[in-house]
Amino acid sequence: MKVAVDAGPTTSGHSVRGVGLYARELISALEKNKSKYTDLQIYYKDFEKDDLSEYDLIHKTSFNPFYRNRGLEGINKIILTIHDLIPLIYPRQYPPGIKGKYRFNVNRRLIKKNVSLVVTDSETSKKDIIRFLDCDPSRIRVVYLAAGIGAWMINDREKLKKVAERYQLPSKFVFYLGDVNYNKNVPTLIKACSYAGLPLVIAGKQASLVYQGDPDLDSIRGPRDWARYIFGKPHPEHEHFESLKKMFIDEKVILLGYVSDTDLVSIFNLATLYVQPSFYEGFGLPVLQAMACGVPVIISKTNALVELCGDAAYRADPYDFKDFSGKIIKLISDSSERVKLIRKGLNRVKEYTWDRTAREMLDIYRSI
Repeated sequence: MKVAVDAGPTTSGHSVRGVGLYARELISALEKNKSKYTDLQIYYKDFEKDDLSEYDLIHKTSFNPFYRNRGLEGINKIILTIHDLIPLIYPRQYPPGIKGKYRFNVNRRLIKKNVSLVVTDSETSKKDIIRFLDCDPSRIRVVYLAAGIGAWMINDREKLKKVAERYQLPSKFVFYLGDVNYNKNVPTLIKACSYAGLPLVIAGKQASLVYQGDPDLDSIRGPRDWARYIFGKPHPEHEHFESLKKMFIDEKVILLGYVSDTDLVSIFNLATLYVQPSFYEGFGLPVLQAMACGVPVIISKTNALVELCGDAAYRADPYDFKDFSGKIIKLISDSSERVKLIRKGLNRVKEYTWDRTAREMLDIYRSI
């Protein structure tokens, strides 16, 4: 059986985001494990550009509910990965507009008609897919992801020192990696760090763009709804970004912008804590990366993060910055708790490997 896997996110604008990391790590692990599946011929294609008609099965590795998703037309058997449905969960922050609503209804029909199996990252996302896409639960499979292959503890102090100097990092800091959209709840984290008296380091291109006053971001680039455009109504995320921009002025908020994978692992190792304050996540890759690097983790009490971490992370109320600051102060001041949480994190992250992800995916390909 000839299988085409969508490699498009590895070279598109998503390449440095979670969607790109997923495609990149999955493809690498598939290459490593596919020799045991001699009945499968795996090819990696850009679904937005390449002809897919010759393949028996295609695996689309990303999904946007409000846009055209090439590959869902039904000329092949289809596996579709849906990481999360955040735009549907927060419609006020991510309004679809007229075109988006139309495209969502088309996508929902195509999924019900043509997709053999939906793959998602967590039981939390599975429930959302059932709720919003009216998808039969028997046609949804949860396949957990893993930390990046290069995420590990670094003992080379000289290497870490050079990275700290290059990015002008303080000796102690809270680390956060990712976008700063509404669902990420970064304002609460900024308040918590300020209250706890600890600098916050943020890595990721989006935060730097917001601070520079140039939020040229997919979520707000151009009107999806012509009525909104005609009447001059700004995208709701603008208000959120403007508020964040003011908070980023704080000298204890350090914006690194895009960071290479190699430096990122060093920065994780240098961090005092990693905090994921999100209102909602479909999974939470940076949390696993932090655990793999021996960094204690604090998460918000949201379903997917709790599902992912178990008891290997402190939990805080995403609507209460003082709850987060209290957990931060606890882990700074109590070395025994810190060591205990690091140990739990290192054990927890062993449960998630890309080899396992690839083997489960290959078994799914074979079963279709």
